[in-house]
Amino acid sequence: MPARILLAEDNAQNQELMVYLLTAFGHRVFAADNGQACLDLLGQEPVDLLLVDIQMPVIDGYGVLEAVRHDKRWRSLPVIAVTALAMLGDREQVLRAGFDGYITKPIEPESFMGQLDTFLPPALRSATPGG
Repeated sequence: MPARILLAEDNAQNQELMVYLLTAFGHRVFAADNGQACLDLLGQEPVDLLLVDIQMPVIDGYGVLEAVRHDKRWRSLPVIAVTALAMLGDREQVLRAGFDGYITKPIEPESFMGQLDTFLPPALRSATPGG
C-alpha cells in the first residue's frame, strides 16, 4: 500500500528529484512550492507524511510546522524537515522546534527513501523502485 506524502519544496529541481524518487518507490505524492500552498493541500488531501523545506516563500517550514501542530487533525502527522540548513546546531534547532526528522539537502538518492521509511508504518513503507 503506498503512502500519501505531501512535499513542500520551493526549488523546482529539488522538488522534481524528490517527487521522482517517492513515485518510483510506489508512493502517492502531492507537491507544493510554498508553505501556504502546502497547508492548502493538507486541508484537501489526507497524508501519511509531510516533508517540508525550512526556507520557503509565503510561510516558511517553521510556520507550516506550527500550523500542523496546532490543528488537532494533523498533530500526530510525522513532519520531516528537508533542508539546506546544515551548519553546526541547525539539526538540533530543527528537532527542538518539533520536527520529527531532519534530512539535509542535497539529498542522497541512495539513502533518502530509507530515511523516510523510518517514519512510516511497515504497511506504508517503500516498494522496490518501479515495482
